[in-house]
This record gives sequence, structure tokens and C-alpha cells, in this order.
Amino acid sequence: MTQNELPSLPVPDRCIRVDSQTAVAPHSAHDSSTAGRLKPDSLGVLGILFFVLSAQAPLTGIAGAVPIAIAIGNGAGAPAAYLAAGVVVLLFSIGFVAMGRHVVDAGAFYTYIGKGLGRSTGSGSAGVALFAYCAVQAAMYGLYGATVSALVDHYGGVHVDWWVWTLVTMVIVQFLGARGIEMGAKVLAVFVLAEFSILIAFALVTLFRGGGPEGLGIGDSFSAHAALQGAPGVALMFAVASMFGFEATAIYGEEAREPRRTVPRATYLSVAVVTGFFAFTSWMLVSAHGASRVTDEAGKALASGDATSFVFAPITALFGSWVGDVLPVLLATSLFAGILAFHNSANRYLFSLGREGLLPHRLTALNRRHSPWAAGLVQTVIAVALVMPFAVLGKDPVLTLFSWFSGVAVLAAMLLYFLTSVAVIVFFRRSGADTRLWNTVIAPVLGALGIAGTIWLIVQNFTTLIGGDSATALWLQLTVPAVLALGVVVARLTRRPPVAPPAPATPPATAPATAPATPPAPAPGSDDQEENR
Repeated sequence: MTQNELPSLPVPDRCIRVDSQTAVAPHSAHDSSTAGRLKPDSLGVLGILFFVLSAQAPLTGIAGAVPIAIAIGNGAGAPAAYLAAGVVVLLFSIGFVAMGRHVVDAGAFYTYIGKGLGRSTGSGSAGVALFAYCAVQAAMYGLYGATVSALVDHYGGVHVDWWVWTLVTMVIVQFLGARGIEMGAKVLAVFVLAEFSILIAFALVTLFRGGGPEGLGIGDSFSAHAALQGAPGVALMFAVASMFGFEATAIYGEEAREPRRTVPRATYLSVAVVTGFFAFTSWMLVSAHGASRVTDEAGKALASGDATSFVFAPITALFGSWVGDVLPVLLATSLFAGILAFHNSANRYLFSLGREGLLPHRLTALNRRHSPWAAGLVQTVIAVALVMPFAVLGKDPVLTLFSWFSGVAVLAAMLLYFLTSVAVIVFFRRSGADTRLWNTVIAPVLGALGIAGTIWLIVQNFTTLIGGDSATALWLQLTVPAVLALGVVVARLTRRPPVAPPAPATPPATAPATAPATPPAPAPGSDDQEENR
């Protein structure tokens, strides 16, 4: 991947620092209204962490995925599946972070894959990444609209169709996204802290009380026998799906303070927090119901059509009836936080693709807050295009929109993780930019194997994941390789414009002019080198 034909200005080293072997140079703008550079020094470790945790939508993940993982997965051993998923994600993150130290770009996935596996594969993965983020956001819009509609109907006695609330929220999300990354981080911090607080409070109180009717049941949830009982693959599939979005740490690299340190710290912290949170909270839910009864209780919740009752009931029993009124509201804010987080991720992909010349250059327009407003507007239009057909056709927003798009988004994300792991190995073997064997070979290989196994589980159980029929599952799965192939074809047919050399700043009268740096040569065997011949 290379820059579009834009003039460059010197960038302070403290904003983005890359090694000499890096094939991605910092991007700059010639004025504040058009393309080039997102606002540097805007986010620290905690700011990035809140974006990641928002994408996880903790309450949505717990209330939506844990009952299914327990009921049709491995029962009381579901917490062990979250730990296993965390190990796989951690192994992936080691190579991901190593790559991030050498390549800083808002297009994280496709930039990494392009550097390792060539421009065409990178461009194909860009389409998959954009598809994944837009699909999961559309899925959340479906569940969000249904949740808010039910809340207003219950407490206000007014029935408004789910899609009306969804459209109103799209306007709010577009406004917040255009207000700048700092505003988004502050809004998300409030919502994430609210949902985290009540779930962690429940888990801690249950722990200090010694668990539920059968005690803490550590062996019932974390022993080898518990982990492998039932259908552990199904539980692992839902556990990995719950962690989708942690990789957004690299997307905000250009806007991070000292990204070579901030992004790795935020990535590892995100993986640790998310893994610990899901494993601990699901364990306390198992304990609250009792290990011998938890599978039946989860099954009853699913059969009733309200899986959230499996989670909400023990929390309400512990803290009182008022929590029963608060939790549905927190579920709505959890979904809103996730929607905003994925909006920011997707519009940064659009911005980066416009900067690389793969999409129209207008997408690189920035407002006075250095926010990619044009890319954000296009992302909102995409959301409308994905959501409204379900409203027009009268489809159930939860059983179709949410289930279908969340399933296909997880499959797309797993493909990106796998390609990134392979790209990391190839990039460092070819460039020699980092010779640490564990970080650049062993961990990425182990991560790739774990992700490949997860992809196999997802494909085998995709009908269960989307809650639909086998025919629907098949064509939804085929959309992912189709998008990848389309991106590769577009890259083959698209030829980048020549990169203009940086315009040197006018030096002071007493100082000699400095010649612009020579751009690094394409790596041997890369698509870029083939195009330059």
C-alpha cells in the first residue's frame, strides 16, 4: 500500500515514529480541510481502551452470548472457553503488536496484510475489514432498535417502530463521530463504566459470598473435564465472537500519543481486561445458578425467547427489583457504545482507503476537529443501506438483522486475523526489521493455528451462530470470500498514481536545505515491486 499523491509536511517524531525498514510513511495534509492526517496526540492508553471495550459491548456479550455458550456449548465449563479464547487472541496480539511498532496507519489490518502478502491481498482484506465493521454495526442497530422500542413501549406506553429509533440514532452517531475522537472517547467512557460497574459488582459480591447454592465450583468451570464436556467448540466459537473489536487499538495509532508505546500497551491491556472480564463474570453466573442446574436454566431462557433473563434474574435477585429496570437501559447504552465504536473504526478504514487511492479522494476530507467527516457520512449511508431493507421487508430485527450480520462479521474478522498472522511472519522474515523469534514467528504461527481452528468451528456451526437455516447460512458465509475476491480484483485493475516527493520546507537563511529522504524500495516479491517494473 502506498500513499495517494499528496504533498507531505514534516511530522514531529513524537507523534509517529517508524523504523527505517518500514514501508508505510506517516501521512500528512496540506491543509486542515482536506486529506492527510488524523489528529495526533488525541488518545492515550485509557482512551483507546474505552473504544475497544465499547466495541465489545460487555453487557451485550454477557447477556447475549453466555447463555448460548452454556446451553448448547459445554455447560458449566463455558468460562474455560473464554480463557482459551483469550489465549488464542493473546498469541495473535503478539505478532499484531510487533507489526504495529513498524507500521502506523488507520487502515491497520489491510496495511499489515498488504506489507506481508502484497498489495492485492491487502486491498482484498480492506474490503473484508470494512464489510466486517459495517456488518457488526448494522447488527447492533437491529438489536438496539428493538431494545429501545420495547423500553419506550413498556415505560412510556408509546409504540414506535424499531427502525425509527435506529434512524434517529444514526444521526446522533454521525454527529458524535464528526465532533472528534476525544468527544467519542468521553461518551463511551460513561457508558462502558456504567455497564462494567454493575456486572463486576455482581461478580465480586457473588465471589465474596462464596458463590451460589453449590459454592464457587472452580473445578466445575475450569477443570479439563468441565472444559471438554458437551460441545466445547461451540462455546469457544461464541467466546471468540465476544472478543471481536479488540484489534481497533491499531486503527487509532495515528491519533495516539506515542503510538509505538501506547498501542502495544492498549492492545495487551484490552486482551487482558476482556478475557478476565468474560471468564470471571461467566464463572460467577454459573455459580449463581449452580453448576448442576446452569445448563437447564440457560436452555429455559433461550426457549422463552429472552436469553437476557438468564443474566438479569440472578443480578436482580442479588441487588433488588430496581436493577431489573436499570439493566434493559444499560443494554441499550451498551449497544449504542458499540455502534459508535464501530462507526469510528469503519470511517477510519474509509479514510485510509481514500488516502491510498483505492476509494475516492474525497473520503480523506477532515473537518476543523481533524475528524474524517466525509468518511463518517459515507459510513452512515452504508448503515442505512444495510438496515433499511430489513425494515421495508418487515423482518424481525433480532432474528434476522442482528443474527445474520453478527455471524458474518465474526467470520470476516477471523479471516482477517488469520491473514494478518501470516502477513506478520512473511513481513519480518523478508525485512529483518525485528529478529525476535517468539514475537515474529512462534507466537504468530500458534495464533494462526488457533484462529484457523476457530474458523473451522465457525463454518461447521454457522447455522447455530446465526440462528437460521442452512441455506441462509451458506450464502452468508459465501459473502466473505466474495468480498475478499472483489477487493483483489479491484486492486489488480487499479493502478496507484505516482507518489509526489515531499515538498521540503523553506529553510532559514543560515541553514542549508535538506534533501528529501529517499523512500524505501519495495520488498522483494511484493505486488508493489511487480507494478514498478
